[in-house]
Formats: sequence, C-alpha cells, structure tokens
Amino acid sequence: MSDWLRYLFLFVIVVLLQVIIGNNIHLFGVAIPFFYIYFILRLPLSLSVNWVMTLAFVLGLTIDIFSNTPGMNALACVVLAALRKPVLNLYTPRGEDYAEAVPSIRSFGMSLYVRYALTLSLCFCAALFLVESLSLLNIGRLIARVAASTALTFLVILGMDSLTKSGREKRL
Repeated sequence: MSDWLRYLFLFVIVVLLQVIIGNNIHLFGVAIPFFYIYFILRLPLSLSVNWVMTLAFVLGLTIDIFSNTPGMNALACVVLAALRKPVLNLYTPRGEDYAEAVPSIRSFGMSLYVRYALTLSLCFCAALFLVESLSLLNIGRLIARVAASTALTFLVILGMDSLTKSGREKRL
C-alpha cells in the first residue's frame, strides 16, 4: 500500500511542477521541460502494460486539462508508455532479468538509464510536437523544438532521479 501512496504523491508532484513551473518555461522559444514524463519512466517494470497505459493516459489527460491542450499530452504519454519496454529490450542484453526493477540510475546503472531516459524523452517530444504542429512545413523549427525540449527534459529527469530514493530498488 505504501508504494501506491508513493506513486500517488509522485503523480501529484509532477503535475504541480508541470502546471506551475514547466508550462511557464520556454527557453529561447523552443525548449520546454516536461517534468511529468518522469512518472511514466519511474513506474515499476512489473506493472502490467494495461496499468501503465491507463496511468499514462490519466496523467496526460490531467496535464491536458490544466494546459488547455486537447488530448495532445494524453496521446504522447500513451506512446511513451507503449515504448517503455521495447526501448528497454533494445538496450539490455538477452536474458537480463529486469522484471522486478524500478527504473532509476541506481537500479539500471548510469549507462543504461541514460540511454533509456534519453530515447524515451526523444520519442515523447517527437510525438508531442508532431501532433501539435500537424504539419512538416516548418521542419527546421520542429527539429529544433524536439531537440531542445528533449535535452531539457532529459536534464530534468536526471535531476529528479537524483532527488528520489527508494530502498526497494533492485540493482541489475
């Protein structure tokens, strides 16, 4: 039960961070930090795909309600949730047991976690900004927004992961 309360607390914190701080930061008019994807990245790998997708949709819809965006964040969060395990399988060797792990630098190690978080941040930002623009007419600006937001979001994720600590994380 305490794990669910911890995740509920994390859910509320990332939504508040995004609504209060993240939606008001636009570095150079292109980079936006997305605090809330840390919640999806942090969900235990033992959680079923249906639960992960449902939680991602609820998180994205919550952000959409507060940000006045019609379903764009919900779509990008569901794409992120769907890509979590395939991306992890891409970077882990065959036979590696990670089913009980909670993704973090401490459980995955720096190299694997950096690849995992960076790839998923890129996929999320690409999905969100492609849906937002609905066009490839200004591809230079789209690429700049995806690259800058991915870098800023990745730094935010690393910072948030360094602040969280769980004694129940299994080291791979």
